Amino acid sequence: MRRLAIFGGTFDPVHWGHLILAEAALHQVPLEQVIWVPSFNPPYKQAATFEHRVEMVQQAIADNPKFAVSLVEQSHPVSSFAINTLINLSADHPDTHWYWIIGLDAFQTLPRWYRGQELAQLCEWLIAPRLLSGETITQSEIICKQVVQKLTKQTFNIHWQLLNIPFVGLSSSLIRNMYNDGRSIRYLVPETVRAYIDNHKLYTNG
Repeated sequence: MRRLAIFGGTFDPVHWGHLILAEAALHQVPLEQVIWVPSFNPPYKQAATFEHRVEMVQQAIADNPKFAVSLVEQSHPVSSFAINTLINLSADHPDTHWYWIIGLDAFQTLPRWYRGQELAQLCEWLIAPRLLSGETITQSEIICKQVVQKLTKQTFNIHWQLLNIPFVGLSSSLIRNMYNDGRSIRYLVPETVRAYIDNHKLYTNG
């Protein structure tokens, strides 16, 4: 049975924090492959086009054969639910033990996801801790356990683990704002991604 992980997100743009997280998951489990799944129509967000975001991810991961991009979200252009993503990927990758890479903040919302309780049982959760100033791994563990308590009944267990990653204070919104302000984003994103943003004039209001 293969061990594959789903890494979903807007990736607007993809940055080194995303890559560090995926690489940590790859080796901590270990996994055969991380499948990056850019969201097609992110709710509540104005984002670069799907084609731009996919291309930036493809360029960012091009040198890692254990990273791949899936366009599965294109099949749900109006509303996309995580459980549908997993079901569709499972059809393409049978006989697979699935993992889901997710940040702690997003994991906290899992009880409110469409069919979230069902999804929670179908894969193992690889959670990036929230290493903000003054916050510890222990506090992240407590939060994860609280989420699991909301989801679980005595009939099943949810399998999860925190990823051991260095603190990288990066976010896509920070990078977009910096770029729009005319500040350098070199070394915050892969150089191929920075060049792509420049060439296509992304993230500028003017």
